[in-house]
Amino acid sequence: MTALVRLAVAGAGLIGRRHIAAIRQSEGAELAAVVDPTDGARNVAASEGVAWFPDLSEMPDGQCHGVLLATPNAVHVEGGLACVARRLPVLVEKPFAVSVTEGLALVKAADSAGVPLLTGHHRRHNPLIVAAKRLIQEGALGRPVSAHGMFWLAKPDDYFDVPWRREPGAGPILTNLIHDIDLMRFLLGDVVSVQAVLTNAVRGHAVEDACSVVMEFASGLLATMSAADCVPAPWSWEFASGENPAYPPAGAACYMIGGTEASLELPSLRLWRHEGKRSWWSPLSATVPPRPQGDPLVLQVEQFARVIRGEEAPLVSGREGLNTLAVTEAIRQAALENRRVSVAIH
Repeated sequence: MTALVRLAVAGAGLIGRRHIAAIRQSEGAELAAVVDPTDGARNVAASEGVAWFPDLSEMPDGQCHGVLLATPNAVHVEGGLACVARRLPVLVEKPFAVSVTEGLALVKAADSAGVPLLTGHHRRHNPLIVAAKRLIQEGALGRPVSAHGMFWLAKPDDYFDVPWRREPGAGPILTNLIHDIDLMRFLLGDVVSVQAVLTNAVRGHAVEDACSVVMEFASGLLATMSAADCVPAPWSWEFASGENPAYPPAGAACYMIGGTEASLELPSLRLWRHEGKRSWWSPLSATVPPRPQGDPLVLQVEQFARVIRGEEAPLVSGREGLNTLAVTEAIRQAALENRRVSVAIH
């Protein structure tokens, strides 16, 4: 029998509680502790029958084998460094950091210590995305040429009652669109430059309400991305994929990837081709393969456990999280300076 990997969850907010539920459903891992100074977190720990600690520094050695870090964005690096210092493998929720400079310091510290460092871009674990990547790699689309991704939905007013969600380091680019950017990188390769426009005209917070982005990939492919968290709409991974049961499924498409031979719609995996000659005069038809199933948060926990046991390398390393973060940082710079910005690959 494989020994259970004991995981602590630091941060018992929305995503922290989802990680706790994923650990409970996983094979090969179990919850060892909840780390969060709030009374609510103490109650969560009590309900799970595990230890509670207000801070990682107060968790004793040997309490866990690894940490799922789901604290507010601004303290991700601080918590990650604390784990590395104690030689605890750590999976850091996205965004990996609030700046590339901070994130690079964490990556270097983990590399130097030889401690596994992962990023919580859990959608890469989704069987739908795994199937889409396989189609692209096998040449089903021909040469990928163009792509488009959307994140449009309406966050309720009380979402912003939590102060950090209104401040720099939050916002839909770092909190939401970063997932979509990461999937585009996973499916299509490295981004080399961006152009962007942001607005905060709806709420007037220190973070954007909406943005439009153009990304150029190393392959020459061009992609457009659009995000807005103040629009009632079905065009987001949350509503389209059915991945999170908290969102009512809408059955819409949120990503489109076009190649020289076919185009792919996601999350449906619908593949569009001309029936005869590849021409706008020829009829188009679509094929839809069986939809693969699997909870990506559970699959992510199970992979983290295998990484801790030394059985495989991380699917989403800290460095991969850093490179996705670098794209979001370039987007903000491009918007503020009204110019095309190159993206450094770390």
